[in-house]
Amino acid sequence: MLRTPRLLILALSFAIAGWSSAVSAAVKLPGVIGSDMVLQQGAALPIWGWADKGEEVTVSIAGQTVSGKADDEGRWKVSLAKFVATPDQKPLEMTVKGSSGNTITLKNILIGEVWVCSGQSNMEMGIGAAKDGAAEIKAADYPEIRLFTVPKPKVKPKEPEKDVKAIWEECSPKTVGAGGWAGFSAAAYYFGRDLHKNLKVPVGLIHTSWGGTAAELWTSKKALEAEPTLKGMAGQGENSRLYNGMIAPLIPFAIRGAIWYQGEANVGRAAQYKVLLAAMIRNWRTDWSQGDFPFGIVQIAPYKYGTDGTPEAELWESELAIAHSLPNTGVALTMDIGELKDIHPKDKQDVGHRLALWALATIYGQNVEYSGPIYKSMKVDGNKVEISFDHVGGGLKSRDDKPLTDFTVAGADGKFQPAKAEINGAAVVVSSDAVPIPVAVRFAFSGTAQPNLENKEGLPAAPFRTDGGTKQ
Repeated sequence: MLRTPRLLILALSFAIAGWSSAVSAAVKLPGVIGSDMVLQQGAALPIWGWADKGEEVTVSIAGQTVSGKADDEGRWKVSLAKFVATPDQKPLEMTVKGSSGNTITLKNILIGEVWVCSGQSNMEMGIGAAKDGAAEIKAADYPEIRLFTVPKPKVKPKEPEKDVKAIWEECSPKTVGAGGWAGFSAAAYYFGRDLHKNLKVPVGLIHTSWGGTAAELWTSKKALEAEPTLKGMAGQGENSRLYNGMIAPLIPFAIRGAIWYQGEANVGRAAQYKVLLAAMIRNWRTDWSQGDFPFGIVQIAPYKYGTDGTPEAELWESELAIAHSLPNTGVALTMDIGELKDIHPKDKQDVGHRLALWALATIYGQNVEYSGPIYKSMKVDGNKVEISFDHVGGGLKSRDDKPLTDFTVAGADGKFQPAKAEINGAAVVVSSDAVPIPVAVRFAFSGTAQPNLENKEGLPAAPFRTDGGTKQ
């Protein structure tokens, strides 16, 4: 038998040991930090990853150089100072270098506005499946809009994940029309496109959604446990697992805010949803450690769920109540763009546009009306009730120039009757011959309502009830 010389064995052993050490020491970045990304302007920028325990890591970009050391678990994090986005900016290059010698170079980086876009199927619905899909995909040539899609985990994790396998891409007909359910999220894309056109800065969109999922799946176990009425949800079934697999790996990437299109899976649990979604929003804000960042909610659209319509209306009420109670939170109203026989309405352009109006007005300081009329107060005068609104904009109007629909009025018996409704300046006057002494009014308080009241900016009025309702 041939024997390998002892010196050769030792040499090979040292070589293998050295190779193993080099591999383990290689600096690594999470998927959300990569070439083609957008970095949030005006914010401290966490950059993090993994390396060997104690290894020093240096990050350099645009004249900034910062260093840090990997902790006992091999995780390191540094923070870059704030950048300002400028029109026609030149792409930046970032280098991440470990003291062991390996260097990662990231290219084509822009500074702008970054938004997380999450929810269930109406957020997941791709451009190709939505209204004018083919034409919109063909026109989607916006290299300063960058797209990042979080993949659905094959097994929903029981504990928070550290990373996702995905990449940033420039927005083009090829990238926006590929993957997922007929391409990139239509609601997210139209929102980002409007921001990009109005702000004249790059926009990064992080899409993380999953059809048919309830809000409790997107809320951490810790957050559920902290709410007395939600505590029983913690650890049940797949609850918290999409937070673990599709939100946690993104944290603490710097963002401006989040948009959320979900609620269909929680219809029938409106009172709980008011607590649950508020807990989820606080959960995300706490874990990101970026304060009360903006959070935009898309109202679920009218649809025949097979109920008497009240559960859907109560969920709308909860959505508005959340926006009213939490800072930097708003609702994009959709009462006029639902499809009663399709839970996935095709008009996602208006969804994105209305979310963008909310952001432009409340976050970016532009003087635009961003909401349809919202119930403000009521005043009874004989057999009539005058309803006043916020967000009247340029004035109230009927969308189809026909008499106003979907108003009902009730007396002390609580029996609501169809009502006549007429615009009177910034108010609507409601009455019914069947109710001589009115005490309450409801508007569009049914899941299949398709009301025609709007403001002159073309934004639909929000459903409400004066007997226990709320306002935004």
